[in-house]
Amino acid sequence: MSKIRITKKFTFETAHALYGYDGKCKNIHGHSYKLFVTVIGEPISDTNNPKYGMVIDFGDLKKIVNKEIVDEFDHSTLFNKNTPHLELAEYLKELGHHILLVDYQPSSEMMVIDFAKKISGNLPEGIRLHSLKLQETESCYAEWFASDNI
Repeated sequence: MSKIRITKKFTFETAHALYGYDGKCKNIHGHSYKLFVTVIGEPISDTNNPKYGMVIDFGDLKKIVNKEIVDEFDHSTLFNKNTPHLELAEYLKELGHHILLVDYQPSSEMMVIDFAKKISGNLPEGIRLHSLKLQETESCYAEWFASDNI
């Protein structure tokens, strides 16, 4: 049977600040992120399986990515937990804001690495994460490929 790649697109809104950065992105700002998730596997060949002919049901992939990424990151503010933004983060939490503290600089590059770990660990047997594309703006994106990370 042939290996097939399928891709599903997700969107979410997240704010962040890049501590120590030498440009405008040191300020808190937000993006309308687009995340393209591509998995690879063989289509199910069991004709009695309700998912016959599918690598993975798009709905099942959606559940995984929503749980691990979208539900957590959408309408949140992302800060590196090792920066002086902690005081601001705690204050915003007290006001009811959804704050995420991560152990990395919240750049698109580092976010896509984090997302790859979270998604890979939740895929069903026989399905592998092939690639991720995290689009931050219309003209800027970061990509992760499994083949680059062996």
